Amino acid sequence: MAESTSETPVLDLLANMTADSVAASSLDLETLMLVRIAALVAVDAPSFSYVLNLEVASELDIDPERIRGVLAAIAPIVGTPRVASATGKIVEALAVELEIAELEELSEELENDEVESVEMDRD
Repeated sequence: MAESTSETPVLDLLANMTADSVAASSLDLETLMLVRIAALVAVDAPSFSYVLNLEVASELDIDPERIRGVLAAIAPIVGTPRVASATGKIVEALAVELEIAELEELSEELENDEVESVEMDRD
């Protein structure tokens, strides 16, 4: 087995699997993402899986109402406990995304403050 030179071999593998899945599918991207979200619910996926897929759904401008529609449509098939679990995990995923965005904003502010401080020291 070949050794990976990447620092994130598992994430790279998942990205490659996803790219292959998208390439092999005849679905449009919005439908594909909605199906993927339905599959996450069906397998009771962890919150991190929702983070990754909701981020792509957001980039595709998929209306949250469409995602709620998917949850309603699959509830009779997968059951209320799975949909309730998925809803909680989606809320967790969104909270993680908000926290990441806040940390990135704080990091940028700190970097800007450092640049300003260095510039003031030069003067």
